[in-house]
Amino acid sequence: MDLFSASAEQETAIKAPLAVRMRPRTLDEFVGQEDVVGPGRFLRRMLESDNLCSIILFGPPGTGKTTLAQIIANTTGAWFERLNAVSAGIADIRRAVEGARERWKFYRRRTVVFIDEIHRFNKAQQDALLPHVEDGTITLIGATTENPYFEMNSPLLSRIRIIRLSPLKMEDILALLRRAIADSERGLGKLDLAIDPDSLETIAMLANGDARVALNILEQAASGPGSRLDKEAVFKVTGQRVQLYDKQGDQHYDIISAFIKSMRGSDPDAAVHYLARMIEAGEDPEFIARRIVICAAEDVGNADPLALVVASAAVDAVRFVGMPEARIPLAQAAIYVAAAPKSNAAYLAIERALDDVRHQNCGQVPVHLRDANYAGAQKFGHGRGYKYPHDFPGGYVAQEYLPEELRGVKYYHPAERGWEKELAARLNALRASKAKE
Repeated sequence: MDLFSASAEQETAIKAPLAVRMRPRTLDEFVGQEDVVGPGRFLRRMLESDNLCSIILFGPPGTGKTTLAQIIANTTGAWFERLNAVSAGIADIRRAVEGARERWKFYRRRTVVFIDEIHRFNKAQQDALLPHVEDGTITLIGATTENPYFEMNSPLLSRIRIIRLSPLKMEDILALLRRAIADSERGLGKLDLAIDPDSLETIAMLANGDARVALNILEQAASGPGSRLDKEAVFKVTGQRVQLYDKQGDQHYDIISAFIKSMRGSDPDAAVHYLARMIEAGEDPEFIARRIVICAAEDVGNADPLALVVASAAVDAVRFVGMPEARIPLAQAAIYVAAAPKSNAAYLAIERALDDVRHQNCGQVPVHLRDANYAGAQKFGHGRGYKYPHDFPGGYVAQEYLPEELRGVKYYHPAERGWEKELAARLNALRASKAKE
């Protein structure tokens, strides 16, 4: 019997939480994640052949990471050792490695080291694992809710296969709930619950793809033998959906990305949706406001210059008003930017100009444009020949402003949308008159 098997029996023997008692023991009991454990998939083939390699199980809470590790422990012929990155250190890693060496030397038995919350290991601790993963002394299985590409060292990642788990689907959560209600040994079967048809769907919706949350809600809502499980009982436990959002992790980046792309894609409804998710999760409102300002300049630009004004006003409003009222100017600005005509011409113009500045000889500032306000400047000819536009009809006179090396270069190409269409017509007229001179 290995560590995980013993632990599982002990947990079942005592009054463990329902989510622990109902943890699947084999792949056949495992629900969901068909892309990972379905027939012919890598992880299933690895277990069936008992040919383990180092892996990282990466996904949100309640998606089966620890359960899969326990199933591996129950099915493999290897010795299984479990560490938790919150409490383990380099000394624990060394002890595990030394035990693995002795086990292989005397018994020809492999060692699998499972590290829960492996993203909490610092660089030195991850470096301590590297040589032993590389030479095969240990097979590493890590579990993390954080994107390993953000949290783990590249050398270690290059030697490990990353397996991503997704939030469970509604039908998967419902299957787990029904199994728990029917199971008289580990579940709630002995309670003889009266189940309202829509109560399980409510639990599955509130759980947001997290099996542990769903089973916890079920256990708390089932008040005792013969009790009725209905929506009212469920909402007494939790009145709102559990939002999956980590301000330092994947969800932070995914949701802000969707928010920006919704504004850029002119979908105010989607923009407000993702804004609401960030607000509900406690995201910094100034961070949200900064992203709206950037989108107003980058994606709306001069197609509607007022978008930047509205977005900048939202920044001031957030600082002045504070939450929760600041949600209103944030929504106003996000909706305005999403609904505005779009042009990234200003963004592309500065990118083209920066590319020239970085990669070619851009020449000197033309003499007639140089500063002539300091003593001795006139001796160098600075400002000589400069034409003051306001001295000419229409406030415009044709003259060269770019360095000689860039004469004729066009960085700004206005879009034919919104107010920028009028800008384009005006600039084309000015360029035409300049070409005639």
